[in-house]
Formats: sequence, structure tokens, C-alpha cells
Amino acid sequence: MSRIDDFRFPKGGDIAADIAAKYGAQGALAQIYVGNTGPIVHKWHHYLPIYERYFAPWRNRPLRFLEIGVSKGGSLQMWRQYFGPEAVIFGIDIDPTCAAFDGLAASVRIGSQADAAFLADVVAEMGGVDVVLDDGSHRMEHVATSLGILFPLLAVGGTYMIEDLHTAYWPNFGGGLGRRGNFFNEVRGMIDDMHHWYHGQGVIHPERADMVSGLHVHDSIVVIDKAQAWRPTHSQVGQK
Repeated sequence: MSRIDDFRFPKGGDIAADIAAKYGAQGALAQIYVGNTGPIVHKWHHYLPIYERYFAPWRNRPLRFLEIGVSKGGSLQMWRQYFGPEAVIFGIDIDPTCAAFDGLAASVRIGSQADAAFLADVVAEMGGVDVVLDDGSHRMEHVATSLGILFPLLAVGGTYMIEDLHTAYWPNFGGGLGRRGNFFNEVRGMIDDMHHWYHGQGVIHPERADMVSGLHVHDSIVVIDKAQAWRPTHSQVGQK
């Protein structure tokens, strides 16, 4: 089984060049990341263009952004620079030392990503939530629990992103290839729910089945679009 250290970029290497050459990521977020001189931000290089793809439409507009997992505080600073001063940005973490980052680039609240009452209170304080980025414990039970709690609270038209899902294949995170707890089994269930019109076998997650309008799977990242999933219909137009 692979370890996270097996993928570490060589110390002293040209991070900007690597990201640009492999992924063509030279946008604002990549520049903010590689130019960071503040608190540590730790990201896989291929995440940068994925972030840009899904988060760029939220720039320069009202936004309520929640990041699960504060760690060393650098990512909140990165998001503040990217989304701008008007964005409402909150981070949550179970580690009480992360409270030291409250009020710097964002608001920080201490609590568990598996605590429904805590998450509801945070979202209420935010005035609602448009984008959720789960960069928390990466444990299978926590990922699934947070999704179950937060997705109903996510604004229609919102984006729910879960990252670092390589842990779905690591037993010490509750995952493993072929194991029932692997989060990608839940993703497969959501795919089946999206297509329930055609298989006629009902839905697995009725609490969100009619509000998942799109699912995007990237290496270690799943993105869920929240919008009304209308019953499909088709037609023909034009001449014979």
C-alpha cells in the first residue's frame, strides 16, 4: 500500500513549473498558492486546476464558503486572497489550537465535523452556505456524516467538494479497495440515484436524491452539484 510520503514533491523543486507543465494551471489560485509566504498551505498539485474549475464562478460575487479542516491556517488565507474581502469564509476544526487563526483571514470555530448541532450552528452563523470544502479528517465515517448533515443545508446552486479521497483506499482511514466503508461506494449509490428514472428500483439516499444534479470524480476529489434534478424529458424539433 502506498504512503503519502511516496508522492512528496522534491524539496527545493520548482512547484510553479511542475503545476504549469503537468496541469496547465497558471491562474490566480495557482499563483496565490506558489507565492504563499504566510502560514503553511499543503496541497496536491493536481488540485489547483480542479479548484479553479469549480470555484472560479464564485469569485467576485457574494459567497459563503465553509472549509472543514483548518490545520496550519494557510488554506484559509489562500481562500481569502482568492475569493476577496466580501466573501464570508469559515473554517472548522476539532483541534482547539486552531482557534488562534480566528479573525485573521476567516472565522474559525472549534468542533467536530460529525456533530450535527455544531455544523448547523456554524451554517446559521454564516447566514447559509454556498460552497463546502471537506478537507477534514478524511476518515470514511466522517466524510459520509458531514455530507449527510451539510448537503441539506447547502444553498441550491451550491457546490460540495470532498478532497483527499485517496484515503478511501487506506484501511487506517476506514477505507480499502473492495471494503464496504469506501466512500466511493456511496458515490456509486448517488450515481444510481441520479438514474433512478431508468432502472425503476427506487433510491438509496432519498434525502438528497432529487437535489444532486451532477457528480464529478477526479483523482482523490469528488464534487457534487446541488440543484433540482428534474424528471428527464425529450423532444424532437425540425423537419423530417
